Amino acid sequence: MSAQTTTTPADTPAPTADNTARAAEHAPRLSWTERAPEVYKAMVRLDAAARRGLDPTLYELVKIRASQINHCAFCLDMHTKDALAAGESVERIIQLSAWEESRHFYTEKELAAIELTEAVTVLTDGFVPDEVYERAARHFEETELAQLIAAITVINAWNRFGVSTRMTPGHYQPGQHA
Repeated sequence: MSAQTTTTPADTPAPTADNTARAAEHAPRLSWTERAPEVYKAMVRLDAAARRGLDPTLYELVKIRASQINHCAFCLDMHTKDALAAGESVERIIQLSAWEESRHFYTEKELAAIELTEAVTVLTDGFVPDEVYERAARHFEETELAQLIAAITVINAWNRFGVSTRMTPGHYQPGQHA
C-alpha cells in the first residue's frame, strides 16, 4: 500500500481490448499521503516491520484476503500484482475469496493464516475465536505468529485509508512501493 499515482484523468473512460469504453474512473477523495505525510511514513515503517520473518507468498495472500473482505480495490490491485510478480499463481489468487471450498489449493499453514486473517479482519463476535487462534498457533512459532498478527493488523489499517479516501486502483506497477 502506498501513495496513489493516477495516469488516467478522473471520469475519463478507459478503452478495453475490443475498444469499448469502460465506466469512468472515480477521482480519489483526498490524497491522505500528502496531507498526513508523517502518518504515511510511519505506516510504511510499520508495514516493513510487520513483514519481517514472514514468507513473502503468505504475506501477499494475507494482504489480498483482508483487502477482499474490506473491499479495498486499491490494495487488491497492488497486492495481486505483487503476488503475481513474486510467482504466485493466478489460480490461487482467484480461489482465495472462496478458500473454504478451495482448501486443496493451499497448505495447512496458509489455511490457518487465511482463517486468522478473516477472524482479525471481521471481529464480528468481538474477538478472535480460540479455535482459530489455536490452529494458527500450531502452524506458526510465537514470533512468526506475532508477525502474522501484525501483518494482518497493518493491512487492515492500509485498507481503511484506501477505502475511506477512495484511492483509485489500476495504476500500480509491481514492486513500485517496495
